[in-house]
Amino acid sequence: MPFRFRRTRRLGRGFDAHLSERGASVSKRFGRLTVSSNGRVHVRLFKGFSWGKKLW
Repeated sequence: MPFRFRRTRRLGRGFDAHLSERGASVSKRFGRLTVSSNGRVHVRLFKGFSWGKKLW
């Protein structure tokens, strides 16, 4: 299992900035739904489980 680097910073209410080896992105939370600037959507199903899909 390879190691992965990811750093997250809170920017404000519902906004996060993410930095990883693939680059940087910003995400916005809307309740259980999170939309990211890199084209991903995640829905929190219940504690510890989520579903995600790449839109573009």
